[in-house]
Amino acid sequence: MNASFDLKQRVALVTGANTGLGQAIAVAFAQAGADIVAVGRTRPDETAAQVRAAGRKLHAIDCDLGAKPDVRAIVAEAVAKLGHLDILVNNAGIIRRNEALDFTEADWDAVMDLNLKTVFFLSQAAARAMLDGPGRGKIINIASMLSFQGGIRVASYTASKSGIAGLTRLLANEWAARGINVNAIAPGYFETNNTTALRKDVERNADILKRIPAGRWGKPQDLAGAAVFLASSASDYVHGTILPVDGGWLAR
Repeated sequence: MNASFDLKQRVALVTGANTGLGQAIAVAFAQAGADIVAVGRTRPDETAAQVRAAGRKLHAIDCDLGAKPDVRAIVAEAVAKLGHLDILVNNAGIIRRNEALDFTEADWDAVMDLNLKTVFFLSQAAARAMLDGPGRGKIINIASMLSFQGGIRVASYTASKSGIAGLTRLLANEWAARGINVNAIAPGYFETNNTTALRKDVERNADILKRIPAGRWGKPQDLAGAAVFLASSASDYVHGTILPVDGGWLAR
């Protein structure tokens, strides 16, 4: 492996690492040499097995990140168990679908709390630990095509992912000179739990596939290279970017 992409002796905290995009990112980090702290509501047993098969450690923290979690305690446990924290991936997120005229306050708050509020305060806690420890770090937020577009029937999700784009730039502005890179990945249409309803809708699925130049939905592993790049020293001069991994969707 090119040394620029080597994650040996790094510790990465990945939220929502039990399935989908988070699992693919955690496993890719482990294969590049990092130890993993997996945070989520369900046990990441499958992820843990793959991380250990790569010869790395995984520590799991059971936590509902949408229920006003004690993010400082999460970061403190990660540091206590694995010694330090170098990388944070804010991957956990939810989506609620309804017409804007019928959208409920409960669905608005649930999405905004997890997708945006927790991301900010977990990033804050992680940055403090990074500055107290090695003095450097990488924070990767998971944005969306709806960080660039409006979408339909997903008011709070669009608002949260647009907020992630702005927050990524703001944190990069504040922390770049302090040795912390903050960037985001914007996945296109991927095969995950969040897109099950879309893929089952024959008409919407066909419309989406027509617009993707690559001609297929993304697979979680398609995100691995971008994530390792942004977590590694190869991206040391990359700050505040939102990297689409979308099969060409935005180019269409």
